Amino acid sequence: MSSLKKKDALAAAAAAAATYLDEDTTWDSLNLDARLLQAIDKLGFENPTLIQSSAIPLALEEKRDIIAKASTGSGKTAAYAIPLVQSLLLDRENNSSSSSSGSGIKSIVLVPTRELSNQVYQFIEQLIKYTDNKIEILNLSSNYSDQVLQSLLVGKPSIIVSTPSKLIQTLELHENKGLLDLSTVRNLTIDEVDLILSFGYKEDLDKLQMYLPVKKNIQTFLMSATIDDDINDLKSKFCTKPAILKLDDDQNSANKLVQFYAKTTEFDKFLLSYVIFKLNLIKGKTIVFVNNIERGYRLKLFLEQFGIRCCVLNSELPINSRLHIVEEFNKNVYHLLIATDDLSVEKEEQEEKEEEEKEKEKKAKTAEKSKEKGKRIDTKSTTKSMKDKEYGVSRGVDFRNVACVLNFDLPTTSKAYIHRIGRTARAGKSGLSLSFVIPEKEVGKHKTASLATAKKDEKILKRIVKQQQKNGFEVKPYQFDMKQVEGFRYRADDAFRAVTQTAIREARVKELKNELITSEKLKRFFQENPQDLATLRHDKELHPARIQPHLKRLPQYLLPESARSDVKNIGFVPFHKKNRVGKNKKKGKGRKKHDPLKSFRK
Repeated sequence: MSSLKKKDALAAAAAAAATYLDEDTTWDSLNLDARLLQAIDKLGFENPTLIQSSAIPLALEEKRDIIAKASTGSGKTAAYAIPLVQSLLLDRENNSSSSSSGSGIKSIVLVPTRELSNQVYQFIEQLIKYTDNKIEILNLSSNYSDQVLQSLLVGKPSIIVSTPSKLIQTLELHENKGLLDLSTVRNLTIDEVDLILSFGYKEDLDKLQMYLPVKKNIQTFLMSATIDDDINDLKSKFCTKPAILKLDDDQNSANKLVQFYAKTTEFDKFLLSYVIFKLNLIKGKTIVFVNNIERGYRLKLFLEQFGIRCCVLNSELPINSRLHIVEEFNKNVYHLLIATDDLSVEKEEQEEKEEEEKEKEKKAKTAEKSKEKGKRIDTKSTTKSMKDKEYGVSRGVDFRNVACVLNFDLPTTSKAYIHRIGRTARAGKSGLSLSFVIPEKEVGKHKTASLATAKKDEKILKRIVKQQQKNGFEVKPYQFDMKQVEGFRYRADDAFRAVTQTAIREARVKELKNELITSEKLKRFFQENPQDLATLRHDKELHPARIQPHLKRLPQYLLPESARSDVKNIGFVPFHKKNRVGKNKKKGKGRKKHDPLKSFRK
């Protein structure tokens, strides 16, 4: 990532964290190294946030393990990264007389996704900017070749950032070579703990315990936006005297997040999306969540026929392409991102199968054979293949300034819903979430637009409403006035028919070609041949089976009467039934109609 991109990202992080500032505490009062203070000043952090001013003294002065619960954007990354770097600097000074004693891997930072691994790596890079290369950091989740990775491990980096699965995979691969020795580790950080556990990394964490030294010698940070009973197991394994920090800002967030759900039909999801984004009814950036990859491309191809520019993010895309798309969205190149959250769907299906197998085992009376058979089946279900286990979009990705989250497809669990809407109303800003819900009687009526998970929409909605009420949120119903939308239906239907299975398949292949753009080997070639680069860019429009340029133009007769005078500045279009009541009555029945022929002048 270029230095300009890093500055933009860090400036946004500083602005987000400013909402949670602890104005009574200064960085100088925390007794940090001068080089670290210089890096913090360069990052633009004027004062520590509440989580930072609480965690840093406990970690550095009292050497306590930290279990912290705080909202996204509150500065959790700096809360563990600053003590980590400070401890390494002190360790290097104390062991300056003996070069060997200070070498080796000192800190491990585990995160749930590759995207988050890249973000944490970039942040720590900025913290160690003025340490004169005394601290080395390695992002294990980057796409290194085996030879390059071996050379980097030989250098014995001080800090390793990785996902749990990648770390264990590398440990097992290089165990006999002695390239990755964790016996010198003094600090272990597990970021986004709840997401790591929900992604199925528990087995990897169990294996990691065997490679680490005795836990009494390791300081542990467990950081998360939520803390529940699942964290107790990790607490007993990795912590000795933890300090538990809980910053209660849920009620503050509840006042800034407005949640709606709209019951609609399978095809009307597409129709309403067309109307909402073509008329700019949502101001600001929007993330649209769908439940499978094919559906994401179908929606993109559908919207682009109307000139609605959007990008797609899913687990099928290479990691470099995913990071590039997130950067483009954060830089406002795009205002609409269609994200596939298929991992939560697959996990739900997997859990259901596991529960069914457990019930079968309980009912089975034949002891050994039936139990062994049940265990074999259970093992198969837990090792279900995924597109990319280290992909995460509903949590873990640093999306900035998201005004709205649209659940085009309702998630299959209430927990996944929380993770999705958590992408908006962050760092003290307001946000909106809208969820499309398919009534059970409407499921399957439109074969092409149907989705299997929609059968549970009404049941999931009840759980979501109940859960949000407990957390102080309210999910309100929203009724679109479909009479005003009907004028758009013919065009939507025409565009939808043009999105064939062949077009979707070709679009998926086309997106995968974008890996070439981020290839270092082809970087010089693209500089000399910019035209070739333009043909491979992921923001190039995908095409349906039939090209229909006329759909991009919005005729005025389709708009409500109040919006026909100025298409460029439509403003608010009253699609809600309640907003329309009584307005026509006030105008009066005897109002004269305007005759354009009478005002015609030569």
